[in-house]
Amino acid sequence: MAGSIVESLMGLLGPQVLGPVASQLGESTDTVQRGLQTGSAAMLAGLVAKIGQPGFLGQIFSLITNPANGPSALSGLTSNLGSLASGATSSPVANLGSQFLSSIFGSNMSSVTDSIGRSVGVSSGKAGSLLAMAAPLVLGVLGQHVRQNNLSAADLGSTLKAEAPSFQRFLPAGLGSLMGGASNLASNVTAAVPKVATGNRWLWPAVLLAALLLCLFWFFNRTKAPVSDAVQPASTAAADAGSSAASALGDFFKTKLPDGVELNIPRFGIESKLISFLGDSSKPVDTTTWFNFDRLLFDTGKATLQPSSQEQLGNIAAILKAYPNVHVKLGGYTDNTGNAAANVALSDARAKNVMDALVAAGVAPSRLESKGYGDEHPVGDNATEEGRAQNRRISLLVTHK
Repeated sequence: MAGSIVESLMGLLGPQVLGPVASQLGESTDTVQRGLQTGSAAMLAGLVAKIGQPGFLGQIFSLITNPANGPSALSGLTSNLGSLASGATSSPVANLGSQFLSSIFGSNMSSVTDSIGRSVGVSSGKAGSLLAMAAPLVLGVLGQHVRQNNLSAADLGSTLKAEAPSFQRFLPAGLGSLMGGASNLASNVTAAVPKVATGNRWLWPAVLLAALLLCLFWFFNRTKAPVSDAVQPASTAAADAGSSAASALGDFFKTKLPDGVELNIPRFGIESKLISFLGDSSKPVDTTTWFNFDRLLFDTGKATLQPSSQEQLGNIAAILKAYPNVHVKLGGYTDNTGNAAANVALSDARAKNVMDALVAAGVAPSRLESKGYGDEHPVGDNATEEGRAQNRRISLLVTHK
């Protein structure tokens, strides 16, 4: 079997990788290294803490084995990691990394980011950037490990559990205090274990590890709302995925477009990614780089956009007007539950309404097109509610720069 996941991951963080990132963030290479190590370890710990949840491992495994996370992805990242420092990249592997982060941390993203920032000594915004860079690296190393050892999802889960002691030393020093009541849980677990004879002191590391994993499990699941008895059909909420990932959008910041218009946008939202893509001449138009809207809401079972969607629609319209040569295609998607034909019809109507809203905001109709794809091209695991929420979305493809 190839070397451990942790060894492979930490071995990537050499000076040639860290230098450009440190320069981009205005921090020392030592700080950047600790930030990437801490963020990576937190993701691995989060994976171990949630492995037992139904459908979770399958969802993560689908991201790891995604074609965009192929053999060349990891080498491409390590040679150009600095391009991710702003959190505004739109490469397929970076988008996978964003999904990976959201799947692991969910609504705890802000707390995790703050903890890493305090541990490393950087702002939450920079900690978020470091997490955004670490995520595709972790994905790349996991993908490499799976390919080299021909692992199944279950095999990977077992490997991560076995390696847990080797990455716990990189975890944020303030994680225990951040958990609050979880520290009491750890004490109770330790107290419940029978006293170990002097000759068996080697058992204590295992006891402490078990307590740590229980703490992590509590932390990553403490804010989840109870599961409702009624599951919302895909055909009634085709674009609600953005609300479930709102905590992963990062801090809002002001940016000025080429025509002088200033926008206040989230660091990891569609606006940042689209602006970065349009402003980078080295990134050609293709058929695979889709940008997912993250703050669009529709009335239940209808194609009517809710008023809260206007902020993001206005931002996207402003961006398109600032880049007058750009043409885009809007795609509507659902999960695979409900009537397939109805899902296609609803996804098509919703995509068209988004297009009409952009036209109403001043974008020329000749620059826009829309299509509903129903449950085609899933980005999440339809076997889980979280995955189905990810699949109910509106996406944007740049067809001409």
